[in-house]
Parts: sequence; structure tokens; C-alpha cells
Amino acid sequence: MPRTPMALLSPADQERRSALRRMKAVALGALIFMAVLFVIAFWLQERQPWLGYVRAAAEGGMVGALADWFAVTALFRRPLGLPIPHTAIIPSRKDEIGRTLGEFVETNFLEGSVVRAKLSTTAISQRAGEWLREPAHAERVGAEGATIATAVLNALSDDDVRDLITDLAREHLVSPEWGPPAGAWLEKIVEADAHHGAVDLAVDTVGRWLEANAASFSGLISRRLPGWVPKLAHRFVDDTAYNEAVKFVDAMRDDPKHPARIAIDGYLARLADNLQNDPATREKLENAKASLFDSPRVGALAAEAWNTAKNGLLSALADPDSGLRRRAVQALQEVGERLSTDAALQRRVDTWVSDAAVFLVDRYRHDIASIITDTVERWDPAETTEKIELMVGRDLQYIRLNGTVVGALAGLAIFAIAHALIPGA
Repeated sequence: MPRTPMALLSPADQERRSALRRMKAVALGALIFMAVLFVIAFWLQERQPWLGYVRAAAEGGMVGALADWFAVTALFRRPLGLPIPHTAIIPSRKDEIGRTLGEFVETNFLEGSVVRAKLSTTAISQRAGEWLREPAHAERVGAEGATIATAVLNALSDDDVRDLITDLAREHLVSPEWGPPAGAWLEKIVEADAHHGAVDLAVDTVGRWLEANAASFSGLISRRLPGWVPKLAHRFVDDTAYNEAVKFVDAMRDDPKHPARIAIDGYLARLADNLQNDPATREKLENAKASLFDSPRVGALAAEAWNTAKNGLLSALADPDSGLRRRAVQALQEVGERLSTDAALQRRVDTWVSDAAVFLVDRYRHDIASIITDTVERWDPAETTEKIELMVGRDLQYIRLNGTVVGALAGLAIFAIAHALIPGA
């Protein structure tokens, strides 16, 4: 079976292969030692009868070494290349081994009670909190999150996002009728007198504008008077109009029961009722809404808003000292602090994690285990054999070495017992 070149192996596999070769040399050396010992003892036992015991031990050692060599070799390849039945077990039964291993993992490890029992003894949330509250760790999580978010934003198509925004706007803003909910909302505002603050603000704004723009009234009305009216009368009319406007606004500002305020209250109440019950008013609102959202300018503003938001997010995510990144790291540390000190929160999080893990295991246990089966099936038989041999082959060589020693002791014991019990042996 061809071997993977050393240059293509990982450092760990290179070390395993070297250790395997050393142990093979030791096991082979033990076999050769027994063979040499057997030859010497067999040659000289007639001159030195005690060498019969040595010969028996050497025979047993050779038998044990050869038997264990055959057993170990048969796992990975055919001994001496001979087509002996039930040899080369791993390469010939690779797929079956993969299926059996997958079933073993699925049955004994991917089981809800096993997962829950293991998680119940692990303080997941507390450990996560203690780790996360460290500034360096929070910085790391924040940086990784920023990298992921940046990748997602860059992967998004601007056209697709704009289409999504448009679809969502039409589904949740344009398609629903605005009249009844807007009328109900306005009715509650009027009943609670919550609109008075807005009226006060409008009155104050108009008053300040009048104080700062008295000249705007020059000619406002007088330019409509006949030409034969004296200029003095023109000025008087304009000043009178300005003063009356200021008095009117001051009166509205000072009198909560001013007729204009009462008129505004009545108008808003009627508008709230019409929005809910008058088809004509509701149709006008729907037409205005459709005209607004169908305007090309509104679509352009939406696209511009997305581009601005996206570019702003990308800039903030790329800058470790940006406010977004700083707040994210601070929030992560605060979460870690709570997880490490709040026992009630720890119980909730641990329960949630356990429930989620058990759900995933119970639902996808077969799919998870099939990863093992499918992966082993895709492996090349020779490569699979070499991987397994590198992992356990060194320990298997101890079996050969132990077989040599045990065989030698067994041979010696059998020979000694035979001489003790059988006369003339």
C-alpha cells in the first residue's frame, strides 16, 4: 500500500509515523532475538540440557510474536500480500466501520438526556460571563462581530435592499388604509387636549415671526387700494393690519378659551370623525398618500437614505474607536458582568441553552451522525488505513511485543510442566 510522503503529512502525523516505525523496529527486534535464541538453544541443547528450557521459551516467543504480527497486520493490510480471508479489515470494511461509528455516536452521545446531564453540570453562562467581562475578550468579540457585520453589508445588493424597503413600505404603509387609524389616533389626542401644546408652539412661532418681520406688511393690503387714495392712508391701512395681527396672536397666546382655539378644537374633532366615517375625506387622504409614495423623488430619497446609512455603518464598524464599536464593547462587558454575578439570569440562560441543545440534538441527531458516515465513505481506503494506523499503530506494536514476552513465558511454562508431569519427557 503506497505511503503518503512525509512532506505532505502534518507535524503531528510525522511524529506519529516516526514513533510507529520505532515501535515496529522494537517488535521486529524482539522476534529476531527469539529466533536467534532458538537457533543457539536448539544447536547446543544436547550438550547443555538446560538449554531445552531456553529453546521452549524462544519457540513460544516466536509463535506469540508471529501470531500477534499477523493479527495486527490483518487489521490494515493483507499479510505478505496473500489473499487470506478476513484480512485487510479496515480498508475492505471502511464504509461499514463508518456507519457503525456514526450509529455509535448517535446512540450513545447524541441523546437528549446525555446532553442535558452534561450541560447541567457545566456553568455555561457563568463561565461565558467571566470570559466576556474581560476588556480584551469583549474587544475581540466586538471586532469579530464588526467583521461579520461588514461582510454582510458588503454582500448585500443595494438594488435588492431598495426593492425590499419598497416592498415593506408598500405592504405596511401604503396598502393599509390610513383614514380610520389616523382618525382614531387624532380623536384620542383631541379628547386628551394633547394638541394644545402644538397649538401653543404654533402661536408662539407666528408671534415671533410677526415681531421680526413687521416690514413684510408694507404694501400687503395697501397695494390693492385705488390709486386716488392718499399715501398716508396706505400706510395707515398696512399698520392697522399688522397691529391687528399682533393683537390677534397675543390674544390667542393669553386666552386658553380664545374663539380661534375653540375653532381649531372643533376642526380637529370634525377631521377625526371624517377620517373614520366620511368616505370622501378618506379617499382624499388615500389619494394624497398614493401621490406621495409614487413620487420618484421619494424613491430617490429612500435610496439615498439607505446608501448614507450603509456607508455610515461601514465607517463606524471599521473604526475601533468609533462610538458604535465602543458602545458595543461596553454592552458586551455589561452582559458579561451580569452573567457572571446574576444567579437568576444564569439559571435562565443555562436552561435556554440546555433546551436549545436538546432540541437540536433530538431533531438533527441522525443528520449530525451522518457527517461521520459520509466523511468516512468519501475517504480513500488507503488513506483511511494510514490515518487509523498512524493514530493507533504504535500502541498495537506493544501487542506484538507483549505477545513475544507472553509467548516465551507460556512456552517455558508448558515445557517445564511437561517435564515435571510426563516421565522421560
